[in-house]
Amino acid sequence: MKRGAIQSVARVAVLLFVGLFAGFLVGVLILELSLRQFDGTVYAQLQQVALIGLPVLASVLLFPALIATAALVVMELKTKNRGFWLVAAALALLLAALITTLVVNVPINLAEGGWNVRNPPADWADMRDRWQLGHALRTFAAVAAFGALSVAAVQQPIRRRSLPGAPA
Repeated sequence: MKRGAIQSVARVAVLLFVGLFAGFLVGVLILELSLRQFDGTVYAQLQQVALIGLPVLASVLLFPALIATAALVVMELKTKNRGFWLVAAALALLLAALITTLVVNVPINLAEGGWNVRNPPADWADMRDRWQLGHALRTFAAVAAFGALSVAAVQQPIRRRSLPGAPA
């Protein structure tokens, strides 16, 4: 497979995984904001249900997004054109989302997994607020990364293979 074809595949993978990851985070953000009107027992129940599968989905989307974006940065390193810098910025934003997840959201998720849903801790709302702030930050980072990657993809020239005997 030629370098240009590999870059094209990487661009598609980047847009697919980063777009799905950003969309997933936006969906969770909307759900979380909707939960603000409910008490601690409802919040604790939903969080424990969400902790069953959502962290797996987040990982299945984020890690391929990071790998594909990093690969694209390496492939375009020699160009250092505007597209390169957009992809590099997207990688930095995805890394910021990962760091926020590991520093803010995962520790709170681990605590919430042990809550008694009928009697959440007295500071449950403070923990919810910290989790939601961290989630809003990583959602913003992922959406901005998707935007940067989309702009970079649009700027790529369309290369057509010429057929033998066809004018160039």
